[in-house]
Amino acid sequence: MFAIVEIAGLQYKVEQDQKLFVNRLSGEKGDKVTFDKVLLTVNGATVVGAPAVSGIAVEAEIIEHLKADKVIVFKKKRRKGYAKKNGHRQSLTQIKIVSITGFDGAKKSSAKTETKATTKKSSKKGDDLTLIEGIGPKVAELFAGAGITSFADLAKKTKEELEAILDPNGAVYAAMDPTTWPQQAQLAADGKFEELETLKGQLKGGKA
Repeated sequence: MFAIVEIAGLQYKVEQDQKLFVNRLSGEKGDKVTFDKVLLTVNGATVVGAPAVSGIAVEAEIIEHLKADKVIVFKKKRRKGYAKKNGHRQSLTQIKIVSITGFDGAKKSSAKTETKATTKKSSKKGDDLTLIEGIGPKVAELFAGAGITSFADLAKKTKEELEAILDPNGAVYAAMDPTTWPQQAQLAADGKFEELETLKGQLKGGKA
């Protein structure tokens, strides 16, 4: 049993009793916090939110507040006599997942029933493409404008077709590598979310 939940602007795969570090949360050590923006749950059946799964919440306990290791940023301009060194330590909170509640009444926000992962097919529209490793909200918007709104739509596209959508939007998008996106989308379209999570764990920004 696990869930994918948004915490402090980032998405995490969580299970009961798991400990993890997230961006700094408000609250004191020992406080209980609840996160209700759950994007996906797997508990015998797989439920994908649109965008969130209603009735599900992740409850956690704050263990401690701390800072990450220092990251050094050094800037220098040749022949200008300019050199600047800065350090940054990200503020973090360590939490422990106490429970994932509400499975009895869990359902997709826009659906009346749920199906098992082995038989679940994605809908024709409204899939959350940001579940694909390497795709963020901006890229999802670009794809929606090109008529790609579901996992099934994305799975049918070739790398070249996706690059043709990305490249005209600037250097950042042109540098993206969509090679594995159709493969990931096919797994999501087939309801194989556990296999998708395994594949995503082997990727970095969508790259193998």
